[in-house]
Amino acid sequence: MFTKGQLIFAAFFIVAFTLLMIWSYRKDIKIHKKHYKNTYLIVIALFLIVAIFTLITFSMH
Repeated sequence: MFTKGQLIFAAFFIVAFTLLMIWSYRKDIKIHKKHYKNTYLIVIALFLIVAIFTLITFSMH
């Protein structure tokens, strides 16, 4: 399915990508706190909207 080289590359890529994303987020944490207040409310609202539409869709069948 995958060669050993592909698996090694995938593992390296995942580790490197994760570390770079963490580093980038930590670097910009002050900006995030200033500009992105209460974003969890938007995430909750979107989740509720998707859940409601899913329930409506499945209840019609």
